Amino acid sequence: MSGGTHLENANPVIFQRTGERLQTATEEDEDFHDPIDDREIFDMIRSINDPEHPLSLEELNVVEQIRVKVNDAESIVGIEFTPTIPHCSMATLIGLSIKVKLLRSLPNRFKIDVHITPGTHASEDAVNKQLADKERVAAALENSSLLEVVNQCLSTKSS
Repeated sequence: MSGGTHLENANPVIFQRTGERLQTATEEDEDFHDPIDDREIFDMIRSINDPEHPLSLEELNVVEQIRVKVNDAESIVGIEFTPTIPHCSMATLIGLSIKVKLLRSLPNRFKIDVHITPGTHASEDAVNKQLADKERVAAALENSSLLEVVNQCLSTKSS
């Protein structure tokens, strides 16, 4: 989706997608409260499109279920994501896309913490600080150009 600009990681490693999770009758029952779990959150974010490649974040191993932590009782969701290269200039955009997807999908009671997997990015502290700052996230989402790119990342591909 880079529009002809130079790709930082022109030949990324592509990983196998996880199989779809079967829904139980209890999970489909709107009157039954079932806690939100790690897999449910992973299913929400796995198909987010990478901003540079026609691949999902799961296919690039940027997001993995083992890096999703949920405490439904305390309304906390934590996501670690791993950029494909240590100097990825799209890391903030990827983190913002994950955060926006969860903000749009989860009940308002949840606190959402999205950050880079420790030791995997040269500017992880700066990116994590931006993603943790509510005002900066809100300001970013008021930028129509940036919001358009985020929405492209969140749009579902017809497979």
